Amino acid sequence: MLEVITAPGSVAFVTAIVLMLLIGIVQLLGLGGEWAELSPELDVDADASFDALAWLGVGRVPLLVSLILYLASFGLLGLLGQQLAHDWSGAALSGWIAAPAAALAALPLSALAARGVVRILPRDHSTAVPIESLVGATAQIVIGRAVAGSPARARTQDAHGQVHYVMVEPDGSGQQFEEGERVLLIRREGDGFRAISWGDHRLPRLEG
Repeated sequence: MLEVITAPGSVAFVTAIVLMLLIGIVQLLGLGGEWAELSPELDVDADASFDALAWLGVGRVPLLVSLILYLASFGLLGLLGQQLAHDWSGAALSGWIAAPAAALAALPLSALAARGVVRILPRDHSTAVPIESLVGATAQIVIGRAVAGSPARARTQDAHGQVHYVMVEPDGSGQQFEEGERVLLIRREGDGFRAISWGDHRLPRLEG
């Protein structure tokens, strides 16, 4: 095997494996910054019948992971091919023959590996909600006194438990909300919400 690794035709494969290992070490040491998180949105012709980039896993896994998988596939397939050629003919193939062949063979292998990796990578789940969805939620006045025409800052939560700070003013002209008071957001108006005192809220009774 050492003879195959040191053969001139194996330089590209050994280089790919060394580069893959260096990238892995950099990431383990935490020196890679945000490289591992790169997953750019790539514009592809909508009329294309075959999205090669998506097939290769680009966009499904971080770009750096796709690169590592391809380098590993290229390097290992290349060395394996050189070993088989050496066992068959007694000599490794020329790099001009072995490298292009391994580069093509590494494409489906790295794509398959990306599909496996995407199943174990942690995924980001967005809990962003439209601000209008806060209508019907309760809120607590945290800063200021809310009167008609002069809103106060209130704290509320959405269905996912995310905290939002909104500006609130009473729905009726004769009402006011003090700090610490709980209110019910009844509608969106401009950049803030109209609300009624939580004590004014009554749940509808279910008829039997």
